[in-house]
Amino acid sequence: RRLFPQAVHAAILRHRFLIVRAKELRCGLEQSRRFYREHAGRFFYQRLGEFTASGPMWAYILAHEDAVSLWRSLMGPTKVFRARHSDPDSIRGAYGLTDTRNTTHGSDSPASASREIAFFFPEFDARRWLEQEEPRWRRGELQYSAEERVHRVRGAHAD
Repeated sequence: RRLFPQAVHAAILRHRFLIVRAKELRCGLEQSRRFYREHAGRFFYQRLGEFTASGPMWAYILAHEDAVSLWRSLMGPTKVFRARHSDPDSIRGAYGLTDTRNTTHGSDSPASASREIAFFFPEFDARRWLEQEEPRWRRGELQYSAEERVHRVRGAHAD
């Protein structure tokens, strides 16, 4: 399990996502329950919250053309058994343990992505990023910082 974050990070870079922000964090059980509140009452809700709260994790803001669908494709099916057979090279196919311990989460729409980014990165100003950083990224004025584990506009420093 300790190697999964490195493998997921390598897959992100290999598939040419730009890493806008990244941070390692721990969610408490209440925070996990708030994040997954749309699943409250479903049979897996308790297990999902407990797993999410069980240890450190990495949260990312990723950029790519059609990032939501590309990330969901890279993750593979939610059900690990299905992922192992139909998409074994996906993240979940390669590293998933069970359906609630399937290694990764991904927003299902741009609206969900906005809500989830605000949950994990409350300091992130999407409007500022779109106006100031994103145009420079499109022009190729970026570099990957292995130390920070993100792409940065050349000459820019962490928030």
